[in-house]
Amino acid sequence: MPSDYLLDSNIAIALLNGHLDLVGRLDPETQLYVCPAVVAELLYGALKSAKVEPNTRRVQDLARIFPVLPCTYETARQFAAIQDRLRRKGRPIPINDQWIAAAALEHRLVVATRDGHFGGIEGLPVESW
Repeated sequence: MPSDYLLDSNIAIALLNGHLDLVGRLDPETQLYVCPAVVAELLYGALKSAKVEPNTRRVQDLARIFPVLPCTYETARQFAAIQDRLRRKGRPIPINDQWIAAAALEHRLVVATRDGHFGGIEGLPVESW
């Protein structure tokens, strides 16, 4: 059975910029998702850019192609547990990455990323793209 993936911001940016080809990488049955933290990071990047309108449209298009997962009570519960475990270990990671991990755990998705710090989250499946 193929794995489904939650895209980290760096993977979504690579896709938007044409620097990542998914053809042949994934099973045709594989579903890709984004979460609100990723969409927010992309929109913030668009607002900081010299081309606000076209970059905002690109983010909107990405959110139409890849479903945006809802942020639920379970997402918040997972986030709190992740944050507490990382605090106890003394190994914090960026807040948005904790939200990404929480969404992935809630929906049983593999995080597709280029960041190594997701590996410090127990039980979180991660693939480096």
